[in-house]
Amino acid sequence: MSASFTASKTQLKPDARFHSVLASKFINCIMYDGKKSVAVKVFYDAMDFIATKITDVEPIEVFNGAVENVKPTIEVRSRRVGGANYQVPTHVGSKRQQALAIRWILEACRAKKGRPMHLRLAEEFMAAYKREGTAVTQRENVHRMADANKAFAHFAW
Repeated sequence: MSASFTASKTQLKPDARFHSVLASKFINCIMYDGKKSVAVKVFYDAMDFIATKITDVEPIEVFNGAVENVKPTIEVRSRRVGGANYQVPTHVGSKRQQALAIRWILEACRAKKGRPMHLRLAEEFMAAYKREGTAVTQRENVHRMADANKAFAHFAW
């Protein structure tokens, strides 16, 4: 592999306001149809709403805390052994933890209808920061499922 090829790989740049790579990644996940300006506006409007509601903590800290509280540490994966399918608990890598947390927060926001996206997003961030809300419930369900199937942990590969 040539040096020019490895140098051409682009890394994700931090966002403009908070200088956070995680925020930049989250904005990219919000984006539909390549409309990044809309996704940026939704994210920053949500951060502004959080700043008006919670004055003692910075909005980016609420965002980071929310993502941390939604990250799963263990999940179940289907494994076929001897003609039967088992739900085998496995540990989750850091990149997958982050991806699942972002996905679950966005799914929770998109499932609620009738309000602007930035308000739904801000409320989900604040709820997840307090270890409440739909995304945290999903994480707890995944952990509960893994705990219920720990008898099959010896099938992990």
